[in-house]
Amino acid sequence: MNEQRQSGGMTATQARGAEWVIIGLCAAALILVFQPFSRTLYGVGAGLVVLGGLAFNLVPLCRPGVRVSALLRAGATVVVLLLVVVALAIGSAYLYGLYLLAQQAANA
Repeated sequence: MNEQRQSGGMTATQARGAEWVIIGLCAAALILVFQPFSRTLYGVGAGLVVLGGLAFNLVPLCRPGVRVSALLRAGATVVVLLLVVVALAIGSAYLYGLYLLAQQAANA
């Protein structure tokens, strides 16, 4: 155990805790999606489903001896990729809107 602390790797308890936090996030997202009370909670749950699905890719890194920095770097990579995909989706929707406006102006 001292070797793991000296190398900066996670202990078994820390790795298990990180894994359960990710699983708990996914479970909470599903509960929020399927609750019948609030549309706002449904929206939050829908966003958390996406985030939880991406975070679930980090579970293989939740092993004893893996550095916390490696887990955080992988998490940052996942978040950056999510932001890039969202930016591309919003950009393409915006450009499609411009295309439709141009088509409408040409037909008028």
